[in-house]
Amino acid sequence: MNGSWKFTFFIARKLQKQHIDPANRADKGKKVARPITRIATISIALAMIVNIITIAVVDGFQQEVRHKVIGFGSHISIQNRGEGSLFESSPLRLNTSFVAMVSAVKGVTHIQPVAYKPALFQSVSDEDQREILGVVLKGVNQQYDWTFMKAHLKSGRIPDFSNPDSEEILISKRICSDLHYKLGDTAKAYFVKQQPILRNFKIVGIYETGLEDFDKEIIFCNLRQVQRLNDWGIQASISIDDTLASGEIIIRGDVTGGNGNHRYDWGKGFEQYQGFTICPTKDTTIRLIAADYWSQLNEPVGSEDAPLGETAIADTAYLHIKISGDRYAPCSYRLEDGSLTRTYLDDEGYKFSLNAGSKTLTFQSIPGKGSFHHYIGSYELMVKDWNQLDYMKEKLSKTVHFTNQSQAQLEVKSIKDHQKELFVWLGFLDINMAIILILMLVIGIINMGSALLVMILVRTNFIGVMKSIGATNWLIQKLFVVQGGRLILKGMIWGNLIGIGLSLLQMQFGILKLDAKVYYLTQVPIYLDPFKLIVLNGLTLIVCVLALLVPSIVITRISPAKTIRFR
Repeated sequence: MNGSWKFTFFIARKLQKQHIDPANRADKGKKVARPITRIATISIALAMIVNIITIAVVDGFQQEVRHKVIGFGSHISIQNRGEGSLFESSPLRLNTSFVAMVSAVKGVTHIQPVAYKPALFQSVSDEDQREILGVVLKGVNQQYDWTFMKAHLKSGRIPDFSNPDSEEILISKRICSDLHYKLGDTAKAYFVKQQPILRNFKIVGIYETGLEDFDKEIIFCNLRQVQRLNDWGIQASISIDDTLASGEIIIRGDVTGGNGNHRYDWGKGFEQYQGFTICPTKDTTIRLIAADYWSQLNEPVGSEDAPLGETAIADTAYLHIKISGDRYAPCSYRLEDGSLTRTYLDDEGYKFSLNAGSKTLTFQSIPGKGSFHHYIGSYELMVKDWNQLDYMKEKLSKTVHFTNQSQAQLEVKSIKDHQKELFVWLGFLDINMAIILILMLVIGIINMGSALLVMILVRTNFIGVMKSIGATNWLIQKLFVVQGGRLILKGMIWGNLIGIGLSLLQMQFGILKLDAKVYYLTQVPIYLDPFKLIVLNGLTLIVCVLALLVPSIVITRISPAKTIRFR
């Protein structure tokens, strides 16, 4: 009898099913104990409900916010070392071999180039005083993974960037509301440079994620637009001055971008002279190769071998000159108010003619395409497993570090580095969850302990009889612990049914709403992790049953001789 668990469960089941006789004083005690045991069962059920909902909400909140933040960015980014923000990063040269090397790292699922540019967007209201909103343009290309944005697309479509000069943009519903935009509108954007620049963009898609801090700030556009606006690389063109020098026209090279310290190659190697004078006597083509330099004119173009740092990739511009009339006649130009009189032959102003007396000069300027498209702000990488994020960051850091010299200045950062405050806040939710779980578990243990003590008191006579026929204290303790365990299981079953049911209702219908300005989400998120639910149930059952052993010690102090006479 003392060693049989089958016997223990049999006796416990009989005690549980025993009917109450109102005429029996002992049964009246059991009737008093029943509400207490019910309260204990309900407390276990409530503890399970609260714990399940707490875990589901915290996990849901962490996953949803994390998923949305990553959707606007990536798991990991690679940028120039020392840059504090992705929005203001210095240019990084595109390198296909580097992209291939990073893509080959096990665990990396996708890599894409991006660039950012702050802008001021103007409202389309007809009022005299229009609204201005500061935003950030995120430049992406055809390699960009649109999976996240497609899931949150409210109207329109994803922009098509197959055309390098595409002006299509994807904008948020929040920005549209603030600036009175609608699908298909042309949005005016101003960019602060030495001279403010106006660009027009066409709204082809509207998204809404509910992540307020990003919805009110990020607009997706063509990567080429951002590259051009950031003045990365070198942009060269050849122009004709409006004034003369010793009766000859002045050919001048106009260069933007780079480090601002420019050098010019007019066919005889790099020199500092920005231009020269000429009186053409034959058809000719003038070529200009423009680059920047740090201290020496003969520094390698587009290389880190320069003394003070990397130089930009050069750009090439052309100027075609055709002569009609007496080619060898001296140049005698017509001036009005001290400026040359030009006759423009195209709408862009790149082709024009000058009357030079006995001959006419026709100029056609072909600006360089610029080397801006060789530069980006950073690489964005997606990894296979979020739980391996820190490991992947370290692994990629080592991979980047052991590449060639031009890549040695790169830095690998995770989304946790870029959004430190947000992820620290999400981390605090784990602490709050742990506190709630412990408190609810303690409350359940206390209630079950109280219920077990009451059960022991009303069964004092039964305990005396069992001891008198040879039952050990441990056997009787097991009887009451098993009986308490049955109550715990009953409470846990109801707690699981109600807790999981409420969670599923919230997942399906989103009954409880949130203020997106405060919580980043529009409704309470829910995520039910089967593994965590199993661990929670197992841990609750084990801890509560073990905790029942303490009040069951009272049984060892009960005397058989006294308890048999107890009524």
